[in-house]
Amino acid sequence: MKGSTVRSALFVPGSRPERFAKALAAGADAVIVDFEDAVEEALKAQARQHLAAFLASHPQARVWVRVNAPQHPGHADDLAFCATQPGVVAVLLPKVESAAQVALAWRTGKPVLPIIETAKGLLALARIAGAEGVERLSFGSLDLALDLNLNTDSASAQAFLDQARMAVQLHSRGADLAPPLDGVFPAIGDPEGQQRAMRHASDLGYGGALCIHPSQVPLIHAALVPDGQVLAWAQRVVDASAAAGGAGAFLLDGQMVDAPVLLRAQRLLALAT
Repeated sequence: MKGSTVRSALFVPGSRPERFAKALAAGADAVIVDFEDAVEEALKAQARQHLAAFLASHPQARVWVRVNAPQHPGHADDLAFCATQPGVVAVLLPKVESAAQVALAWRTGKPVLPIIETAKGLLALARIAGAEGVERLSFGSLDLALDLNLNTDSASAQAFLDQARMAVQLHSRGADLAPPLDGVFPAIGDPEGQQRAMRHASDLGYGGALCIHPSQVPLIHAALVPDGQVLAWAQRVVDASAAAGGAGAFLLDGQMVDAPVLLRAQRLLALAT
């Protein structure tokens, strides 16, 4: 499976260089300098200049960049910038709709992280996930709902979005990619909602989420840690396996434990470390 463990990826606007260092110190597994939605049109070129200056003065910094979408006139300039900056270690590719768009981003020599957030992108999911250079997928629920004209407050819309989430996870696993990242949770002042959303995505196989505020980082991390009862079960499974001398299958509390059950217990314990 490609890629390192990423639970949280924190956006910071490319037009706000005074926030770059703060974002890097927030504890997120990755920091995304955003050239797209968070930057107004008149400041797009300036955002690249801001990041270039920051990386020159902070040579140890490592960031992802969300470039402007392939349809945007600044897309090629964003990719050219990423290709020349050692501190840019991944390209977050928004509104991707084809493997050809991934291939263009891959020419930067940096891992590509497509965001699936349009109907066309969802329909091309297999080709996008299988494209060379893709490390992991992300899911953009807000833009996908807008593209499909969904009423996001309805149960029907949430059911549709969950089907799309499942497709992103399924194709991620099928292409041997790192676990996908869920989209941003926009209600910064709703920590309980943030954690519920992350637990829901985790239950669907997601490894983490994009986020828009430093306060969301510890909430995401905490939501990904299994609760005490689950961890206690996992530890008992691992201990019983050791006591059984590595037997292929054994009984624990009247239930059969075999290799898949043991692997799940080991993965659960790894999440708590």
